[in-house]
Amino acid sequence: MRRDQLEHIIRAAADVTKQNDLIIIGSQAILGQYPNAPEPLLVSMEADIYAPGAPHLSDYIDGALGPDTAFDTTHGIHADGVSPSTASLPAGWRTRLFPIRNPNTNGATGWCIEVHDIAIAKYAAGRDKDLRYTGDLWRYGMLEPDALRQRLRNTELKPTDKPRTWIADTIARQQRVTSVRP
Repeated sequence: MRRDQLEHIIRAAADVTKQNDLIIIGSQAILGQYPNAPEPLLVSMEADIYAPGAPHLSDYIDGALGPDTAFDTTHGIHADGVSPSTASLPAGWRTRLFPIRNPNTNGATGWCIEVHDIAIAKYAAGRDKDLRYTGDLWRYGMLEPDALRQRLRNTELKPTDKPRTWIADTIARQQRVTSVRP
């Protein structure tokens, strides 16, 4: 997904929900901090999004902008209406959000989580695709080990998340293996 496509999703989600502030979590939130992020970080064609003032409207986002909707078929991208509890995020994540607001968002603001917060959420989920993504973050020199360790200490993990020791070991392993910049 390109930055302009995420801007389109922000505009469309604001139209559907009648909310001008939206939170973007997941991999495509990278476009808030890095509008021209490397291509391997942009392979997902979905944006995980919710309205913080009305998270119950995520069902409307799914219905209008989700997979297999007219929006998806027309534009080749879609939104996943998620909940505030979808991702395990470090304490203080809201203070590190990057805004996307411009004429293409029609006055709405998409608040994107910061790269280390994205990484912690990906490590907590621990799926293969998440680990490929975090590996790419390391390869492109976007992660700082001290920041990740501190964020991990400040993350309340859910029972369904990977254990803290597994996450710490995986961070250390990926740092060693993939921190060579292209």
